[in-house]
Amino acid sequence: MKARELREKSSEELAENLNEARKRLFFQMKMQRVSGEGVKPHEVRLLRRDIARMKTILRERESSGQSAQPAVKKTGAE
Repeated sequence: MKARELREKSSEELAENLNEARKRLFFQMKMQRVSGEGVKPHEVRLLRRDIARMKTILRERESSGQSAQPAVKKTGAE
């Protein structure tokens, strides 16, 4: 998922997506690896990067004091 798409979501949605991604990484993928099912390494890498993006955006919002509102996109027509 791209950072631009993540920035459009509220902080609550990001936190929920982050929890889901963590569960998927730690439980589903690692259990597949242990049970011998083939896990594609690039999927693990992509999921870890998505988690890092979500954590970064949440941290940016926290440090800037921004509330749960998504970033408002400005247009040149205003």
